[in-house]
Amino acid sequence: MVPATLLPTVDLGWIALLSPETASRMQFGWTISVHIIFASLSIGLAPFIIYFTWKDVRTNEQQYARLRSFWVKVFAAGFVMGTVTGIPMSFQFGTNFPQFATIAGELIGGPLAFEAKMAFFLEAVFLGVLLYGRERVADRTYVLSSVLVGVGAWLSGFWILVVNAWMQTPRGYEMVTRNGMEVAKLTDPVAAFLTPRMPWMYVHMMNASVISVALLVAGVSAYVVWKKPNADAWNSALKLAVVLLLVSAPLQAVHGDAYGRHVEDTQPQKFAAMEAHYETGSADLHLLAFPKSLDALTDPRAENLFTVSLPGIGSFLASGGDFDAEVIGLNEYEENPPVALVFWSFRFMVGLGFLFIALALWGGYLTYRGRLTESTRYLKAMIAASPFGYAALLTGWYVTEIGRQPWVIQGELKTSEAVSSTLTGTEATLTLVGFVVLYVALILTALYVLKWLIRRELRSLGVQESSSGRWRGPLPWVTSDD
Repeated sequence: MVPATLLPTVDLGWIALLSPETASRMQFGWTISVHIIFASLSIGLAPFIIYFTWKDVRTNEQQYARLRSFWVKVFAAGFVMGTVTGIPMSFQFGTNFPQFATIAGELIGGPLAFEAKMAFFLEAVFLGVLLYGRERVADRTYVLSSVLVGVGAWLSGFWILVVNAWMQTPRGYEMVTRNGMEVAKLTDPVAAFLTPRMPWMYVHMMNASVISVALLVAGVSAYVVWKKPNADAWNSALKLAVVLLLVSAPLQAVHGDAYGRHVEDTQPQKFAAMEAHYETGSADLHLLAFPKSLDALTDPRAENLFTVSLPGIGSFLASGGDFDAEVIGLNEYEENPPVALVFWSFRFMVGLGFLFIALALWGGYLTYRGRLTESTRYLKAMIAASPFGYAALLTGWYVTEIGRQPWVIQGELKTSEAVSSTLTGTEATLTLVGFVVLYVALILTALYVLKWLIRRELRSLGVQESSSGRWRGPLPWVTSDD
């Protein structure tokens, strides 16, 4: 995943094919970008579903049954899409990155198998109970099913992040020679599974998923309340989403600050790319950055950016208290990641994070004043912000993955060395195009399902369609002729 202007190509006259390495990186980057949306949907929805199910069983109130039914269906649709988009990624290890699979197979095979057998099947089995068992199983069993579905979703995230965290800060292995090839041999499972990066990455990713889904729930709830102000169920859902945002959004900022110091300790090159810090020495923190020219978009540097910066704060954050602490610059490295993608993704993610805190505080104030569902401005703001959580999650993931380049296993194996030597540019480019087309179709299908569920919910509440047969409003997947 690198800027288009920097992509190596093979010119065949009538078509320009990407190199096998570039196409393979873009293909895996694209597939995981789509997959992570659905995976985080399951993770983030888990606490909502557990709460709505528990309240439904405990109170037997129709509003909680309505919310449980709606969001379990959304969860099921996301689960199916997550499965469909996730399976091809394991095959890409073999088809596109066989050297990586060979070298790291002993380290990553176990966690990936655990994810399937321990987490996926747990989630799948009890999701069936949630969908079809309300009248067929005891209340306690039904509530337990919601908990086990949530445990399965969070366990799935755990095992996948075990693999990624090991790639970021590999531990618990030694390089040995097998059949004339250097491979990683597992020597300490605990150290390999619980690497220095794992707790930081797990907390940050789980909380990011909660934030993303809280914004989605708030957006859908705000839309329904806007159309049907006395919809008690959706008033409750909106309040719950705001409460979760009040906790999770500030937590993400505080945790992210500490996480950044860990990144500087373990991957200083990535930290330097996040701030486009080229010269070794004290580092500033760029609160805002704007390009002075088009060149700054692809090659951000202090001289071509207009910045609002805090002198020495980058060093302060990296060191945990020293304004003059030395931060290694990018000029010290022979090969750097695509700095522009890391730099701008980081700014976008952080900017959205502060927006989420502002929306949470605004919602908290309105809730305190008893005016949350009466403020049309707030309802519209939450409707507009409903997809922003996923935008922040994706750009944060790009910082994590692109910032690690040129390494696929930090300090051990470069991405260029992991790519298949038999894969051609034609094969890699055509499969990339195929995956883009297929996954766009899956995204559109998922949005259609969500739109259909929302429209059906509005009909059940007695909200009438416009004369065009469409709903009026700014929600992206419900919007019509307004």
